[in-house]
Amino acid sequence: MKLVTLKAHGGGQTGLLIGDEVLDFSVAQRVLPLAHWIPAAMPALLAAGPEGLDLLRHLLDRVLRSREDEAARLRECGALSALTPSSLAAPVPRPGIVLSHGRAYFSHLREMQGTDRPKPTAEPTAFMKNANAIIGPNESIVLPPQCADMVDFEGEFSVVFGAPCHNVSESEALERVAGYTIINDVSARNWVENFEQTGDPDLNRMGKQLPGFCPIGPVIVTKDEIPDPQDVTLTTTLNGKVMQQAHTSDLIWRITELIAYFSRWYPFRPGDILTSGSPAGVGYGRNPKVFMQPGDVVAVTVQGVGTLSNPIVATAL
Repeated sequence: MKLVTLKAHGGGQTGLLIGDEVLDFSVAQRVLPLAHWIPAAMPALLAAGPEGLDLLRHLLDRVLRSREDEAARLRECGALSALTPSSLAAPVPRPGIVLSHGRAYFSHLREMQGTDRPKPTAEPTAFMKNANAIIGPNESIVLPPQCADMVDFEGEFSVVFGAPCHNVSESEALERVAGYTIINDVSARNWVENFEQTGDPDLNRMGKQLPGFCPIGPVIVTKDEIPDPQDVTLTTTLNGKVMQQAHTSDLIWRITELIAYFSRWYPFRPGDILTSGSPAGVGYGRNPKVFMQPGDVVAVTVQGVGTLSNPIVATAL
């Protein structure tokens, strides 16, 4: 299933993507009594656990199997409508934690640091993305005036938690996952050379916190749709040109390792997100370097999830 958050009705309302249409749970309550239990906010919906998702599957099956007159009733009352670029918000608009894993793929390590070491550090590394950086699919990434000239893309396959996850083992890790989504870890690279020379990561991390620098979406795909998160292909394009293309089998640490490791410190809750990091092909790692400009469109596609697309615009001075 593909779970979404809708911009309609003031935003924040959960829904379900069905083909090229969106089922708005809040409106569906008028004709589908089963929809009355469905929470309006995505974290609460995910927290309903496997039983809640099973009820959603039952609802989906009913819609898919319904006679055309019932589908027409759903469309007539506005519960089922065509998906448009402006339909969707970030699937989790305000997660408690967005933890972004760094130095994640062997390919990215080679392009940025020129090393083939089996593992760059003894343990995985990560940093927080602040909630004020979050935007949804098709929303504009605004180039900030203080660092507009070196804004880069980093497509990342990401885990969405559906249950409390703290201090778990690798064998327990996927039990706490509700599904998967996409994040573009947009980064201002102006300070990367300073970071490489001094080893001080602070400016590099702050260059990832600006407004609009955390697009998320377009959906959350429930984990049953992706049985093995180590068997997923990610592709990032800039104006249709492939920039990043990788398979999660190239990850230095497996998804279950990342979840178990970071859960030693972070008490993840339903709706929180952990990215698996970005592969090779980022603009900074190219020769010549490539950065996003006004008028560009960046799109991250993950097999089984969909495409997160965002236009690039100049700041309004």
